[in-house]
Amino acid sequence: MRRIAAFGRFWWDFIVGDDWLAALGIVIAIGATAALAHNGTNAWWLMPIAVAAVLWVSLRRAISH
Repeated sequence: MRRIAAFGRFWWDFIVGDDWLAALGIVIAIGATAALAHNGTNAWWLMPIAVAAVLWVSLRRAISH
């Protein structure tokens, strides 16, 4: 059981890391891209924009602290 817990903690730290808002923003962007693609929309463009926006917000938050 310890190994499973350690594995889960590793992935949580790897994905969420120091900025849980950035991780949440990317999860929302992935969900929005999947929803658009499921409806037949060509949604390849959404992820690069979302990643740039999340990075910008994350950097702005880091600079202001």
